[in-house]
Amino acid sequence: MGDKQGFRFHGGRPSVNFTATVGERWRDGGFERLPDPAALGRWCTEAGLTPADPACTAADLVAARELREAVYRLMLGRLSGTAAADEDVATVNRWAAHPPPVTALRVTSAGLRAERVPATVPSLLGLIAADAVAVLGGGDAARLRECANPECSLLFLDTSRAGARRWCSMAACGSRDKMQRYRAGDR
Repeated sequence: MGDKQGFRFHGGRPSVNFTATVGERWRDGGFERLPDPAALGRWCTEAGLTPADPACTAADLVAARELREAVYRLMLGRLSGTAAADEDVATVNRWAAHPPPVTALRVTSAGLRAERVPATVPSLLGLIAADAVAVLGGGDAARLRECANPECSLLFLDTSRAGARRWCSMAACGSRDKMQRYRAGDR
């Protein structure tokens, strides 16, 4: 699927996008888009969760991957109708209990100003887990989909009016399908 190191943000929600930090899951476990702690920090920034890369440790990376896989299994289970594993639910709930990043008031010469407190990895993982709870436990769960491209394992929320979206991205998998059908004469 092209650039293996670039992050994918086609999921529609932070928790869904976080599951895309493993690419090509269909290919013998796929490949890791979070190979080191710095990549986790970059993902948090590129995902719009924080304005600056948080300091990440090896332990943070292990925890993030554990959360990601629990969220992925729960979302995939939702799609297939498989019962949720207790340990995955416990992992998501444990992280969802962490306080999310906060803003605070700061006194300046111009008066009061809202300022984001530098985010920590636990606060960002808490934010991702809380989003997963909202997706899986709310109305968005019915809109959760897996890309129809057999060589893509990305999940996404179908926000189309008809609820018939098939591709993680029309610009990627959707256009590939259209081109393949065009070349095969299925216009």
